[in-house]
Amino acid sequence: MKKTPFRLSPYQVQWLLIVGFVTVGSALYLRYFGIEFSTTALACDAGLQTMICKSRMVATALFKNSVFGATALVIAILHVMRPSIVLLTGGLIAAGLGIVLYNIVLSGLAIGLLILGFARPAPATA
Repeated sequence: MKKTPFRLSPYQVQWLLIVGFVTVGSALYLRYFGIEFSTTALACDAGLQTMICKSRMVATALFKNSVFGATALVIAILHVMRPSIVLLTGGLIAAGLGIVLYNIVLSGLAIGLLILGFARPAPATA
């Protein structure tokens, strides 16, 4: 039985581009306007109950427990074992959030494994 390599169609590539840009863009917004912006940070620490403050609280809790990086790493390992567009999308989301929101080591390793999911032996030529 011949094993076909995992390849993306043009529509899947466009889907991954959209998901990647939206994920990294929203993570950058949360990082620079919710976490590191001193006015927002002081207001949230004083007890303001807005959506950005709740997002900041959730992101900080997830960062402290390395959830972004661990999730990205688990999904990337599953993608290496059995590649699919669903796992690739989930891994891209988790790794994008992890890279921007301070889980760099595990998320970087996960991105490397996601790329490794495309590596397959060359098909035998006749």
